[in-house]
Amino acid sequence: MLKKSFLAVFTLLMLTACGNKDEEISTEDRAKTIEDGTVGFEMVGDNVEEATNVPAEEEKAILAAFDEYIAALNEEEINRYMQTIAKDPRGFKYDEEKVYATEAFDQFDSKREVANVTVAKYKDEEAEVFANMTLHSLQLETNIEHESAGRQVTVFVKEDGAWKVTSVYYIGDDSKSSTGK
Repeated sequence: MLKKSFLAVFTLLMLTACGNKDEEISTEDRAKTIEDGTVGFEMVGDNVEEATNVPAEEEKAILAAFDEYIAALNEEEINRYMQTIAKDPRGFKYDEEKVYATEAFDQFDSKREVANVTVAKYKDEEAEVFANMTLHSLQLETNIEHESAGRQVTVFVKEDGAWKVTSVYYIGDDSKSSTGK
């Protein structure tokens, strides 16, 4: 029972931020999602094409915003983390995210490793950043460790001239996840 409750809380922790969507969807549903603009590209396979229309300065700013988002999560600094989040995000509520993230930071010691970070879609006021992600987490109360890997798309919007996280989509890779002591 303890491991099940840990995994439930851990899954939420993995997704900290932004109306996160951990979805196993069919090809038909995936196509529909892509068509309605929810995700700007398909997260299948290992290759993600880089957007070719990103101005160099904007790409630098977007990737810096992503790096700060990950660093704030890894350092578990709630005020710093909340500064990376859009004030009027899509798919979640700003105030609820602050409460949730505070609780997650209090219950877990977590570190995210990212690889293959790519700006995969870009418009003047919105960008999607793809990354392979591995989360190493320790539940403080039980001392249970967990590792989870997957692919994440972090959607940014431009707010007052700065790139802020507005939503996150995550697809886990169960074959690379483990729980142990």
